[in-house]
Amino acid sequence: MHSVRRYMKFVAPYYKQILLTIIIGIIKFGIPLTLPLLLKYVIDDIIIADLSAEDKIHRLLWVMAAAFFIFIVIRPPIEYFRQYFAQWTGNKVLYDIRDRLFDHIQRLSLRYFSNHKSGEIISRVINDVEQTKEFVITGLMNIWLDMTTILIALTIMFSMNPLLTLVAISMFPFYAAAIKVFYSRLRQLTRARSQALAEVQGFLHERVQGIHVIKSFALEDYEQGQFDRKNGRFLRRALDHTSWNAKTFAVVNTVTDIAPLAVIGVGAYEVITGRIGEIGTIVAFFSYMDRLYEPLRRLVNSSTTLTQSLASMDRVFEFIDEKYDIVDRPDARPLEDVKGEIAFENVSFRYEEGGMPALQNINLRVRQGETIALVGMSGGGKSTLVSLIPRFYDVTEGRITLDGRDIREFKVRSLRDKIGMVLQDTILFSDTVRANIRMGKPDASDEEIIRAAKAANAHDFIMQLPQGYDTPVGERGVKLSGGQKQRIAIARVFLKNPPILILDEATSALDLESEHLIQESFEELAKNRTTFIVAHRLATITHADRIVVIENGKIVEIGNHRELMARRGVYHDLFQVQQLQSE
Repeated sequence: MHSVRRYMKFVAPYYKQILLTIIIGIIKFGIPLTLPLLLKYVIDDIIIADLSAEDKIHRLLWVMAAAFFIFIVIRPPIEYFRQYFAQWTGNKVLYDIRDRLFDHIQRLSLRYFSNHKSGEIISRVINDVEQTKEFVITGLMNIWLDMTTILIALTIMFSMNPLLTLVAISMFPFYAAAIKVFYSRLRQLTRARSQALAEVQGFLHERVQGIHVIKSFALEDYEQGQFDRKNGRFLRRALDHTSWNAKTFAVVNTVTDIAPLAVIGVGAYEVITGRIGEIGTIVAFFSYMDRLYEPLRRLVNSSTTLTQSLASMDRVFEFIDEKYDIVDRPDARPLEDVKGEIAFENVSFRYEEGGMPALQNINLRVRQGETIALVGMSGGGKSTLVSLIPRFYDVTEGRITLDGRDIREFKVRSLRDKIGMVLQDTILFSDTVRANIRMGKPDASDEEIIRAAKAANAHDFIMQLPQGYDTPVGERGVKLSGGQKQRIAIARVFLKNPPILILDEATSALDLESEHLIQESFEELAKNRTTFIVAHRLATITHADRIVVIENGKIVEIGNHRELMARRGVYHDLFQVQQLQSE
Protein backbone atom coordinates (compact mmCIF):
# COMPACT_ATOMS: atom_id res chain seq x y z
CA MET A 1 0.00 0.00 0.00
CA HIS A 2 3.06 2.23 0.16
CA SER A 3 2.90 2.69 -3.61
CA VAL A 4 -0.78 3.66 -3.39
CA ARG A 5 -0.03 6.37 -0.81
CA ARG A 6 2.70 7.78 -3.04
CA TYR A 7 0.45 7.61 -6.10
CA MET A 8 -2.25 9.52 -4.27
CA LYS A 9 0.09 12.53 -4.11
CA PHE A 10 -0.28 12.78 -7.88
CA VAL A 11 -4.05 12.27 -7.64
CA ALA A 12 -4.68 14.74 -4.79
CA PRO A 13 -4.70 17.93 -6.94
CA TYR A 14 -7.69 16.53 -8.86
CA TYR A 15 -9.87 15.42 -5.93
CA LYS A 16 -12.64 17.89 -6.92
CA GLN A 17 -12.88 16.39 -10.40
CA ILE A 18 -12.92 12.88 -8.91
CA LEU A 19 -15.72 13.77 -6.48
CA LEU A 20 -17.70 15.42 -9.29
CA THR A 21 -17.24 12.32 -11.47
CA ILE A 22 -18.43 10.04 -8.64
CA ILE A 23 -21.50 12.19 -8.02
CA ILE A 24 -22.38 12.23 -11.73
CA GLY A 25 -21.68 8.48 -11.85
CA ILE A 26 -24.06 7.80 -8.96
CA ILE A 27 -26.80 9.60 -10.89
CA LYS A 28 -25.85 7.71 -14.06
CA PHE A 29 -25.96 4.30 -12.35
CA GLY A 30 -28.97 5.26 -10.22
CA ILE A 31 -31.22 5.93 -13.23
CA PRO A 32 -31.24 2.28 -14.47
CA LEU A 33 -32.09 1.17 -10.90
CA THR A 34 -35.53 2.71 -11.42
CA LEU A 35 -36.36 0.19 -14.17
CA PRO A 36 -37.35 -2.71 -11.86
CA LEU A 37 -39.51 -0.30 -9.83
CA LEU A 38 -41.07 0.89 -13.09
CA LEU A 39 -41.71 -2.74 -14.04
CA LYS A 40 -43.29 -3.43 -10.62
CA TYR A 41 -45.55 -0.39 -10.97
CA VAL A 42 -46.63 -1.30 -14.53
CA ILE A 43 -47.49 -4.89 -13.50
CA ASP A 44 -49.11 -4.32 -10.08
CA ASP A 45 -50.65 -0.84 -10.50
CA ILE A 46 -51.55 -0.85 -14.18
CA ILE A 47 -51.73 -4.28 -15.84
CA ILE A 48 -53.38 -6.33 -13.04
CA ALA A 49 -54.96 -3.38 -11.21
CA ASP A 50 -58.74 -3.11 -11.01
CA LEU A 51 -58.98 -0.20 -13.46
CA SER A 52 -60.67 0.49 -16.76
CA ALA A 53 -58.68 0.04 -19.94
CA GLU A 54 -58.80 3.80 -20.55
CA ASP A 55 -57.36 4.57 -17.10
CA LYS A 56 -54.65 1.93 -17.58
CA ILE A 57 -53.61 3.44 -20.92
CA HIS A 58 -53.68 6.94 -19.43
CA ARG A 59 -51.42 5.91 -16.54
CA LEU A 60 -49.11 3.95 -18.87
CA LEU A 61 -48.68 6.95 -21.20
CA TRP A 62 -47.70 9.25 -18.35
CA VAL A 63 -45.27 6.72 -16.86
CA MET A 64 -43.63 5.97 -20.22
CA ALA A 65 -43.41 9.67 -21.12
CA ALA A 66 -41.53 10.32 -17.86
CA ALA A 67 -39.29 7.29 -18.43
CA PHE A 68 -38.41 8.30 -22.02
CA PHE A 69 -37.65 11.84 -20.88
CA ILE A 70 -35.25 10.57 -18.22
CA PHE A 71 -33.49 8.04 -20.47
CA ILE A 72 -33.38 10.10 -23.69
CA VAL A 73 -32.96 13.69 -22.46
CA ILE A 74 -31.32 13.48 -19.02
CA ARG A 75 -29.17 10.32 -19.12
CA PRO A 76 -27.02 10.93 -22.30
CA PRO A 77 -25.33 14.16 -21.10
CA ILE A 78 -24.81 12.59 -17.69
CA GLU A 79 -23.11 9.59 -19.36
CA TYR A 80 -20.98 11.93 -21.51
CA PHE A 81 -19.72 14.05 -18.61
CA ARG A 82 -19.01 10.99 -16.46
CA GLN A 83 -16.84 9.47 -19.18
CA TYR A 84 -15.21 12.78 -20.05
CA PHE A 85 -14.27 13.78 -16.50
CA ALA A 86 -13.06 10.28 -15.66
CA GLN A 87 -10.73 10.13 -18.67
CA TRP A 88 -9.67 13.78 -18.27
CA THR A 89 -8.63 13.18 -14.67
CA GLY A 90 -6.84 9.93 -15.47
CA ASN A 91 -4.89 11.49 -18.33
CA LYS A 92 -3.94 14.55 -16.27
CA VAL A 93 -2.52 12.28 -13.57
CA LEU A 94 -0.52 10.35 -16.18
CA TYR A 95 0.73 13.64 -17.64
CA ASP A 96 2.05 14.70 -14.23
CA ILE A 97 3.69 11.33 -13.58
CA ARG A 98 5.43 11.22 -16.98
CA ASP A 99 6.54 14.81 -16.51
CA ARG A 100 8.07 13.79 -13.18
CA LEU A 101 9.69 10.70 -14.73
CA PHE A 102 11.26 12.65 -17.58
CA ASP A 103 12.75 15.09 -15.09
CA HIS A 104 13.98 12.05 -13.12
CA ILE A 105 15.55 10.53 -16.25
CA GLN A 106 17.45 13.73 -16.94
CA ARG A 107 18.83 13.76 -13.39
CA LEU A 108 20.14 10.19 -13.52
CA SER A 109 23.85 9.90 -14.21
CA LEU A 110 25.41 8.28 -17.25
CA ARG A 111 26.39 5.38 -14.98
CA TYR A 112 22.71 4.37 -14.71
CA PHE A 113 22.20 4.43 -18.47
CA SER A 114 25.35 2.38 -18.95
CA ASN A 115 23.83 -0.37 -16.80
CA HIS A 116 20.21 -0.34 -18.00
CA LYS A 117 18.61 -0.84 -21.40
CA SER A 118 16.85 2.20 -22.79
CA GLY A 119 13.93 0.03 -23.95
CA GLU A 120 13.21 -1.05 -20.37
CA ILE A 121 13.29 2.57 -19.21
CA ILE A 122 10.86 3.52 -21.99
CA SER A 123 8.60 0.62 -20.97
CA ARG A 124 8.36 2.02 -17.44
CA VAL A 125 7.49 5.51 -18.67
CA ILE A 126 4.99 4.42 -21.34
CA ASN A 127 3.48 0.99 -20.57
CA ASP A 128 3.60 0.95 -16.77
CA VAL A 129 2.46 4.54 -16.34
CA GLU A 130 -0.43 3.94 -18.77
CA GLN A 131 -1.47 0.89 -16.77
CA THR A 132 -1.65 2.92 -13.55
CA LYS A 133 -4.47 5.03 -15.05
CA GLU A 134 -6.82 2.18 -14.21
CA PHE A 135 -6.21 2.91 -10.53
CA VAL A 136 -7.79 6.34 -11.05
CA ILE A 137 -10.57 5.24 -13.40
CA THR A 138 -11.39 1.94 -11.73
CA GLY A 139 -10.04 2.17 -8.18
CA LEU A 140 -11.08 5.71 -7.33
CA MET A 141 -14.24 5.95 -9.42
CA ASN A 142 -15.83 2.80 -10.85
CA ILE A 143 -15.40 0.62 -7.76
CA TRP A 144 -17.13 3.21 -5.60
CA LEU A 145 -19.89 3.57 -8.16
CA ASP A 146 -20.39 -0.20 -8.28
CA MET A 147 -20.43 -0.38 -4.49
CA THR A 148 -22.94 2.47 -4.37
CA THR A 149 -25.07 0.65 -6.93
CA ILE A 150 -24.96 -2.50 -4.77
CA LEU A 151 -25.97 -0.56 -1.62
CA ILE A 152 -28.87 1.17 -3.41
CA ALA A 153 -30.02 -2.15 -4.89
CA LEU A 154 -29.80 -3.88 -1.49
CA THR A 155 -31.76 -1.09 0.17
CA ILE A 156 -34.58 -1.35 -2.36
CA MET A 157 -34.51 -5.18 -2.23
CA PHE A 158 -34.63 -5.18 1.56
CA SER A 159 -37.67 -2.92 1.48
CA MET A 160 -39.35 -5.42 -0.87
CA ASN A 161 -38.47 -8.68 0.93
CA PRO A 162 -35.94 -8.95 3.79
CA LEU A 163 -35.75 -12.77 3.62
CA LEU A 164 -34.88 -12.93 -0.09
CA THR A 165 -32.37 -10.11 0.41
CA LEU A 166 -30.56 -12.11 3.12
CA VAL A 167 -30.48 -15.10 0.77
CA ALA A 168 -29.08 -12.85 -1.99
CA ILE A 169 -26.16 -11.68 0.15
CA SER A 170 -25.45 -15.05 1.77
CA MET A 171 -22.51 -15.66 -0.58
CA PHE A 172 -20.80 -12.31 0.08
CA PRO A 173 -18.35 -13.72 2.70
CA PHE A 174 -17.23 -16.46 0.27
CA TYR A 175 -16.81 -13.82 -2.44
CA ALA A 176 -14.57 -11.71 -0.17
CA ALA A 177 -12.51 -14.77 0.85
CA ALA A 178 -11.94 -15.76 -2.78
CA ILE A 179 -10.75 -12.25 -3.64
CA LYS A 180 -8.30 -12.23 -0.74
CA VAL A 181 -6.88 -15.67 -1.54
CA PHE A 182 -6.37 -15.18 -5.27
CA TYR A 183 -5.28 -11.58 -5.74
CA SER A 184 -2.08 -11.46 -3.73
CA ARG A 185 -0.61 -14.14 -6.00
CA LEU A 186 -2.05 -12.43 -9.08
CA ARG A 187 -0.16 -9.23 -8.24
CA GLN A 188 3.16 -11.11 -8.14
CA LEU A 189 2.45 -12.77 -11.48
CA THR A 190 1.48 -9.41 -12.99
CA ARG A 191 4.79 -7.85 -11.95
CA ALA A 192 6.72 -10.76 -13.44
CA ARG A 193 4.77 -10.43 -16.69
CA SER A 194 5.45 -6.67 -16.87
CA GLN A 195 9.17 -7.22 -16.31
CA ALA A 196 9.32 -9.84 -19.06
CA LEU A 197 7.49 -7.48 -21.43
CA ALA A 198 9.98 -4.70 -20.61
CA GLU A 199 12.85 -7.07 -21.46
CA VAL A 200 11.30 -7.82 -24.85
CA GLN A 201 10.88 -4.10 -25.49
CA GLY A 202 14.48 -3.43 -24.45
CA PHE A 203 15.75 -6.17 -26.79
CA LEU A 204 13.70 -4.78 -29.68
CA HIS A 205 14.88 -1.24 -29.06
CA GLU A 206 18.53 -2.30 -29.22
CA ARG A 207 18.10 -4.46 -32.32
CA VAL A 208 16.17 -1.80 -34.22
CA GLN A 209 18.95 0.70 -33.49
CA GLY A 210 21.60 -1.82 -34.53
CA ILE A 211 19.80 -3.34 -37.52
CA HIS A 212 22.67 -2.40 -39.86
CA VAL A 213 25.03 -4.55 -37.76
CA ILE A 214 22.64 -7.50 -37.90
CA LYS A 215 22.34 -7.24 -41.66
CA SER A 216 26.04 -6.65 -42.30
CA PHE A 217 26.98 -9.82 -40.35
CA ALA A 218 24.01 -11.83 -41.72
CA LEU A 219 22.81 -12.46 -38.15
CA GLU A 220 19.09 -12.59 -38.92
CA ASP A 221 18.67 -16.28 -37.98
CA TYR A 222 20.79 -15.93 -34.85
CA GLU A 223 18.92 -12.83 -33.70
CA GLN A 224 15.60 -14.52 -34.43
CA GLY A 225 16.64 -17.24 -32.01
CA GLN A 226 17.61 -14.64 -29.41
CA PHE A 227 14.27 -12.91 -29.80
CA ASP A 228 12.41 -16.23 -29.59
CA ARG A 229 14.01 -16.85 -26.19
CA LYS A 230 13.06 -13.40 -24.89
CA ASN A 231 9.59 -13.66 -26.37
CA GLY A 232 9.21 -17.19 -25.03
CA ARG A 233 10.04 -16.03 -21.52
CA PHE A 234 7.35 -13.36 -21.80
CA LEU A 235 4.91 -16.00 -23.13
CA ARG A 236 5.54 -18.23 -20.11
CA ARG A 237 5.00 -15.34 -17.70
CA ALA A 238 1.87 -14.27 -19.61
CA LEU A 239 0.45 -17.83 -19.55
CA ASP A 240 1.16 -18.16 -15.82
CA HIS A 241 -0.70 -14.90 -15.31
CA THR A 242 -3.54 -16.01 -17.61
CA SER A 243 -3.88 -19.38 -15.88
CA TRP A 244 -4.13 -17.86 -12.43
CA ASN A 245 -6.49 -15.17 -13.66
CA ALA A 246 -8.74 -17.81 -15.24
CA LYS A 247 -8.81 -19.76 -11.95
CA THR A 248 -9.77 -16.55 -10.15
CA PHE A 249 -12.67 -15.88 -12.51
CA ALA A 250 -13.82 -19.50 -12.37
CA VAL A 251 -14.00 -19.52 -8.57
CA VAL A 252 -15.43 -16.03 -8.09
CA ASN A 253 -18.07 -16.34 -10.82
CA THR A 254 -19.16 -19.70 -9.42
CA VAL A 255 -19.61 -18.06 -6.02
CA THR A 256 -21.66 -15.20 -7.51
CA ASP A 257 -23.83 -17.62 -9.51
CA ILE A 258 -24.89 -19.67 -6.48
CA ALA A 259 -26.81 -16.84 -4.79
CA PRO A 260 -29.21 -16.17 -7.72
CA LEU A 261 -30.03 -19.89 -7.82
CA ALA A 262 -30.78 -19.84 -4.10
CA VAL A 263 -32.99 -16.76 -4.52
CA ILE A 264 -34.92 -18.43 -7.36
CA GLY A 265 -35.59 -21.49 -5.16
CA VAL A 266 -36.61 -19.55 -2.05
CA GLY A 267 -38.60 -16.99 -4.09
CA ALA A 268 -40.54 -19.71 -5.89
CA TYR A 269 -41.32 -21.38 -2.55
CA GLU A 270 -42.57 -18.06 -1.15
CA VAL A 271 -44.90 -17.56 -4.14
CA ILE A 272 -46.18 -21.14 -3.95
CA THR A 273 -46.95 -20.85 -0.24
CA GLY A 274 -48.66 -17.50 -0.78
CA ARG A 275 -46.26 -15.45 1.33
CA ILE A 276 -45.58 -13.22 -1.68
CA GLY A 277 -48.81 -12.19 -3.35
CA GLU A 278 -47.83 -9.39 -5.71
CA ILE A 279 -46.42 -10.67 -8.99
CA GLY A 280 -44.81 -7.31 -9.79
CA THR A 281 -42.83 -7.41 -6.53
CA ILE A 282 -41.23 -10.78 -7.25
CA VAL A 283 -40.46 -9.80 -10.88
CA ALA A 284 -38.88 -6.55 -9.70
CA PHE A 285 -36.86 -8.41 -7.07
CA PHE A 286 -35.43 -10.81 -9.65
CA SER A 287 -34.58 -7.80 -11.83
CA TYR A 288 -32.64 -6.31 -8.93
CA MET A 289 -30.69 -9.55 -8.61
CA ASP A 290 -29.06 -8.71 -11.92
CA ARG A 291 -28.44 -5.15 -10.73
CA LEU A 292 -26.79 -6.61 -7.61
CA TYR A 293 -24.54 -9.28 -9.15
CA GLU A 294 -23.54 -7.46 -12.33
CA PRO A 295 -21.59 -4.88 -10.28
CA LEU A 296 -20.11 -7.75 -8.26
CA ARG A 297 -18.86 -9.39 -11.46
CA ARG A 298 -17.49 -6.02 -12.57
CA LEU A 299 -15.68 -5.84 -9.27
CA VAL A 300 -13.96 -9.10 -10.19
CA ASN A 301 -12.76 -7.51 -13.42
CA SER A 302 -11.88 -4.38 -11.49
CA SER A 303 -9.85 -6.41 -9.03
CA THR A 304 -7.87 -7.95 -11.89
CA THR A 305 -7.34 -4.55 -13.49
CA LEU A 306 -6.35 -3.01 -10.16
CA THR A 307 -3.89 -5.83 -9.53
CA GLN A 308 -2.20 -5.10 -12.86
CA SER A 309 -2.31 -1.38 -12.07
CA LEU A 310 -0.73 -1.85 -8.64
CA ALA A 311 2.03 -4.04 -10.09
CA SER A 312 2.80 -1.33 -12.66
CA MET A 313 2.64 1.26 -9.90
CA ASP A 314 5.31 -0.67 -7.98
CA ARG A 315 7.56 -0.68 -11.06
CA VAL A 316 7.07 3.06 -11.63
CA PHE A 317 8.07 3.94 -8.06
CA GLU A 318 10.90 1.43 -8.15
CA PHE A 319 12.27 3.48 -11.06
CA ILE A 320 11.59 6.80 -9.33
CA ASP A 321 13.54 5.54 -6.30
CA GLU A 322 16.74 5.15 -8.32
CA LYS A 323 19.33 7.31 -6.59
CA TYR A 324 21.15 10.15 -8.31
CA ASP A 325 24.93 9.76 -8.53
CA ILE A 326 25.40 13.41 -9.41
CA VAL A 327 23.60 15.82 -7.07
CA ASP A 328 24.00 19.43 -6.07
CA ARG A 329 25.32 20.05 -2.59
CA PRO A 330 22.89 21.93 -0.31
CA ASP A 331 25.19 24.96 -0.42
CA ALA A 332 25.96 24.71 -4.17
CA ARG A 333 25.88 28.04 -5.97
CA PRO A 334 25.38 28.98 -9.63
CA LEU A 335 28.51 29.31 -11.74
CA GLU A 336 28.61 32.75 -13.29
CA ASP A 337 31.89 34.40 -14.33
CA VAL A 338 34.38 31.82 -15.61
CA LYS A 339 38.05 32.38 -16.31
CA GLY A 340 38.74 28.77 -17.30
CA GLU A 341 41.59 27.65 -15.03
CA ILE A 342 41.09 23.93 -14.44
CA ALA A 343 43.12 21.65 -12.17
CA PHE A 344 43.05 17.89 -11.61
CA GLU A 345 44.39 17.19 -8.13
CA ASN A 346 45.22 13.55 -7.34
CA VAL A 347 42.19 12.43 -9.35
CA SER A 348 41.33 8.73 -9.53
CA PHE A 349 38.16 7.22 -10.93
CA ARG A 350 36.42 3.85 -11.11
CA TYR A 351 33.25 3.20 -13.10
CA GLU A 352 32.12 0.57 -10.59
CA GLU A 353 32.83 0.39 -6.88
CA GLY A 354 35.62 -2.11 -6.39
CA GLY A 355 36.30 -2.26 -10.14
CA MET A 356 39.51 -1.58 -12.02
CA PRO A 357 40.60 2.08 -11.93
CA ALA A 358 39.99 3.96 -15.19
CA LEU A 359 42.16 6.86 -13.99
CA GLN A 360 44.92 6.83 -11.37
CA ASN A 361 46.40 9.80 -9.50
CA ILE A 362 45.95 12.37 -12.29
CA ASN A 363 47.59 15.73 -11.58
CA LEU A 364 47.19 18.37 -14.28
CA ARG A 365 46.89 22.15 -14.09
CA VAL A 366 45.40 23.93 -17.13
CA ARG A 367 45.83 27.67 -17.50
CA GLN A 368 43.12 30.05 -18.69
CA GLY A 369 42.83 29.98 -22.49
CA GLU A 370 45.20 27.03 -22.85
CA THR A 371 44.60 24.29 -25.41
CA ILE A 372 45.30 20.82 -24.03
CA ALA A 373 45.38 17.75 -26.28
CA LEU A 374 44.86 14.30 -24.76
CA VAL A 375 46.36 11.43 -26.75
CA GLY A 376 47.13 7.77 -26.27
CA MET A 377 45.94 4.32 -27.16
CA SER A 378 42.20 3.54 -27.14
CA GLY A 379 40.90 2.68 -23.70
CA GLY A 380 43.64 4.62 -21.95
CA GLY A 381 41.24 7.01 -20.17
CA LYS A 382 41.20 10.13 -22.38
CA SER A 383 37.41 10.35 -22.82
CA THR A 384 36.91 9.37 -19.18
CA LEU A 385 39.09 12.28 -18.09
CA VAL A 386 37.15 14.93 -20.02
CA SER A 387 33.80 13.45 -18.94
CA LEU A 388 34.69 14.29 -15.34
CA ILE A 389 34.87 18.04 -16.09
CA PRO A 390 31.08 18.51 -16.73
CA ARG A 391 30.41 15.97 -13.94
CA PHE A 392 28.96 13.25 -16.11
CA TYR A 393 30.67 11.20 -13.41
CA ASP A 394 32.17 12.30 -10.09
CA VAL A 395 35.76 11.55 -9.19
CA THR A 396 36.36 8.57 -6.92
CA GLU A 397 39.34 10.25 -5.25
CA GLY A 398 40.86 13.72 -5.38
CA ARG A 399 39.11 16.74 -6.85
CA ILE A 400 38.77 18.91 -9.96
CA THR A 401 38.81 22.67 -9.52
CA LEU A 402 37.59 25.47 -11.77
CA ASP A 403 39.13 28.87 -11.06
CA GLY A 404 40.39 27.48 -7.78
CA ARG A 405 37.08 26.06 -6.52
CA ASP A 406 35.96 22.44 -6.44
CA ILE A 407 33.49 21.94 -9.31
CA ARG A 408 31.17 20.15 -6.85
CA GLU A 409 30.59 23.54 -5.19
CA PHE A 410 28.69 24.71 -8.28
CA LYS A 411 25.21 23.73 -9.44
CA VAL A 412 25.59 21.02 -12.06
CA ARG A 413 23.45 22.69 -14.73
CA SER A 414 25.24 26.02 -14.41
CA LEU A 415 28.59 24.20 -14.71
CA ARG A 416 27.56 22.39 -17.88
CA ASP A 417 26.14 25.60 -19.29
CA LYS A 418 29.69 26.96 -19.41
CA ILE A 419 31.04 23.95 -21.31
CA GLY A 420 30.68 23.19 -25.01
CA MET A 421 31.15 19.59 -26.09
CA VAL A 422 31.42 17.65 -29.33
CA LEU A 423 31.45 13.99 -28.38
CA GLN A 424 32.93 11.05 -30.22
CA ASP A 425 29.45 9.54 -30.72
CA THR A 426 27.53 12.26 -32.55
CA ILE A 427 23.87 12.31 -31.55
CA LEU A 428 21.26 14.21 -33.54
CA PHE A 429 17.57 14.17 -32.72
CA SER A 430 14.82 13.35 -35.22
CA ASP A 431 14.05 16.99 -35.89
CA THR A 432 15.17 19.57 -38.45
CA VAL A 433 18.74 20.70 -39.01
CA ARG A 434 17.78 24.10 -37.60
CA ALA A 435 16.37 22.60 -34.40
CA ASN A 436 19.43 20.43 -33.87
CA ILE A 437 21.82 23.38 -34.20
CA ARG A 438 19.59 25.57 -32.02
CA MET A 439 20.10 23.17 -29.10
CA GLY A 440 23.36 25.04 -28.52
CA LYS A 441 21.31 28.16 -27.76
CA PRO A 442 17.51 27.63 -27.71
CA ASP A 443 16.70 31.35 -28.12
CA ALA A 444 19.12 31.88 -31.03
CA SER A 445 17.96 33.77 -34.11
CA ASP A 446 18.12 32.28 -37.60
CA GLU A 447 21.02 34.60 -38.40
CA GLU A 448 23.01 33.28 -35.44
CA ILE A 449 22.29 29.68 -36.52
CA ILE A 450 23.54 30.38 -40.05
CA ARG A 451 26.71 32.05 -38.74
CA ALA A 452 27.40 29.02 -36.53
CA ALA A 453 26.82 26.63 -39.44
CA LYS A 454 29.19 28.61 -41.65
CA ALA A 455 31.85 28.59 -38.94
CA ALA A 456 31.50 24.79 -38.74
CA ASN A 457 31.73 24.44 -42.52
CA ALA A 458 28.18 23.10 -42.58
CA HIS A 459 26.20 25.85 -44.32
CA ASP A 460 26.98 24.78 -47.88
CA PHE A 461 25.86 21.17 -47.54
CA ILE A 462 22.81 22.24 -45.50
CA MET A 463 21.66 24.52 -48.33
CA GLN A 464 21.90 21.55 -50.72
CA LEU A 465 19.47 19.49 -48.61
CA PRO A 466 15.85 19.24 -49.91
CA GLN A 467 14.46 21.76 -47.41
CA GLY A 468 17.67 23.46 -46.33
CA TYR A 469 17.73 24.19 -42.61
CA ASP A 470 14.18 22.82 -42.27
CA THR A 471 15.19 19.33 -43.51
CA PRO A 472 14.39 16.55 -40.99
CA VAL A 473 17.54 14.55 -40.22
CA GLY A 474 15.82 11.30 -39.20
CA GLU A 475 16.36 9.27 -36.04
CA ARG A 476 19.91 9.85 -34.73
CA GLY A 477 20.61 11.78 -37.94
CA VAL A 478 20.33 8.68 -40.12
CA LYS A 479 19.67 10.76 -43.28
CA LEU A 480 23.06 12.49 -43.02
CA SER A 481 26.59 11.21 -43.50
CA GLY A 482 28.93 10.85 -40.55
CA GLY A 483 30.83 13.99 -41.50
CA GLN A 484 27.64 16.02 -41.93
CA LYS A 485 26.34 14.93 -38.54
CA GLN A 486 29.63 15.87 -36.92
CA ARG A 487 29.64 19.32 -38.50
CA ILE A 488 26.11 20.00 -37.26
CA ALA A 489 27.21 18.93 -33.77
CA ILE A 490 30.19 21.29 -34.07
CA ALA A 491 27.86 24.11 -35.16
CA ARG A 492 26.00 23.68 -31.88
CA VAL A 493 29.20 24.51 -30.01
CA PHE A 494 29.90 27.54 -32.17
CA LEU A 495 26.37 28.75 -31.40
CA LYS A 496 26.72 28.13 -27.67
CA ASN A 497 30.03 30.06 -27.57
CA PRO A 498 31.14 28.68 -24.16
CA PRO A 499 34.29 29.60 -22.18
CA ILE A 500 35.38 25.94 -21.97
CA LEU A 501 35.52 23.56 -24.94
CA ILE A 502 35.76 19.78 -24.95
CA LEU A 503 36.30 18.16 -28.35
CA ASP A 504 36.25 14.38 -28.10
CA GLU A 505 37.38 13.01 -31.49
CA ALA A 506 35.43 15.94 -32.96
CA THR A 507 36.91 15.59 -36.48
CA SER A 508 37.14 11.80 -36.62
CA ALA A 509 34.36 11.42 -39.21
CA LEU A 510 35.48 14.20 -41.56
CA ASP A 511 37.34 13.93 -44.82
CA LEU A 512 40.75 15.59 -44.99
CA GLU A 513 39.52 18.75 -46.73
CA SER A 514 36.67 19.32 -44.30
CA GLU A 515 38.95 18.44 -41.39
CA HIS A 516 41.40 21.14 -42.45
CA LEU A 517 38.63 23.75 -42.61
CA ILE A 518 37.22 22.66 -39.24
CA GLN A 519 40.68 22.79 -37.66
CA GLU A 520 40.99 26.41 -38.75
CA SER A 521 37.56 27.14 -37.22
CA PHE A 522 38.51 25.37 -34.00
CA GLU A 523 41.71 27.36 -33.70
CA GLU A 524 39.71 30.56 -34.08
CA LEU A 525 37.06 29.38 -31.59
CA ALA A 526 39.68 28.26 -29.06
CA LYS A 527 41.23 31.71 -28.76
CA ASN A 528 40.98 32.94 -25.16
CA ARG A 529 39.10 29.75 -24.19
CA THR A 530 40.23 26.73 -22.23
CA THR A 531 40.09 23.82 -24.66
CA PHE A 532 40.47 20.06 -24.27
CA ILE A 533 40.97 18.04 -27.44
CA VAL A 534 40.79 14.25 -27.39
CA ALA A 535 42.37 13.15 -30.65
CA HIS A 536 43.40 9.97 -32.40
CA ARG A 537 45.01 11.69 -35.40
CA LEU A 538 48.07 13.30 -33.85
CA ALA A 539 48.63 15.52 -36.88
CA THR A 540 45.50 17.49 -35.90
CA ILE A 541 46.79 18.52 -32.44
CA THR A 542 50.38 19.60 -33.13
CA HIS A 543 49.28 23.21 -32.53
CA ALA A 544 48.13 22.50 -28.96
CA ASP A 545 49.83 24.43 -26.15
CA ARG A 546 50.45 21.15 -24.35
CA ILE A 547 49.93 17.52 -25.23
CA VAL A 548 49.12 15.04 -22.47
CA VAL A 549 49.88 11.38 -23.18
CA ILE A 550 47.72 8.97 -21.17
CA GLU A 551 48.34 5.22 -20.85
CA ASN A 552 46.36 2.82 -18.66
CA GLY A 553 44.73 5.69 -16.79
CA LYS A 554 48.00 7.48 -15.99
CA ILE A 555 49.76 10.54 -17.41
CA VAL A 556 53.07 9.39 -18.85
CA GLU A 557 54.17 12.49 -20.79
CA ILE A 558 53.38 16.21 -20.97
CA GLY A 559 54.76 18.83 -23.34
CA ASN A 560 54.21 20.55 -26.65
CA HIS A 561 54.70 18.75 -29.96
CA ARG A 562 58.32 19.78 -30.42
CA GLU A 563 59.31 18.88 -26.85
CA LEU A 564 57.69 15.46 -26.99
CA MET A 565 59.17 14.63 -30.37
CA ALA A 566 62.64 15.57 -29.06
CA ARG A 567 62.09 13.37 -26.00
CA ARG A 568 61.58 10.31 -28.25
CA GLY A 569 59.16 8.69 -25.86
CA VAL A 570 55.62 7.32 -26.20
CA TYR A 571 54.30 10.32 -28.16
CA HIS A 572 57.22 10.19 -30.59
CA ASP A 573 56.58 6.52 -31.28
CA LEU A 574 52.82 7.04 -31.82
CA PHE A 575 53.44 9.98 -34.15
CA GLN A 576 56.01 8.06 -36.19
CA VAL A 577 53.67 5.08 -36.58
CA GLN A 578 50.83 7.31 -37.82
CA GLN A 579 53.15 9.10 -40.24
CA LEU A 580 54.24 5.78 -41.71
CA GLN A 581 50.61 4.62 -42.00
CA SER A 582 49.58 7.80 -43.84
CA GLU A 583 52.32 7.47 -46.45
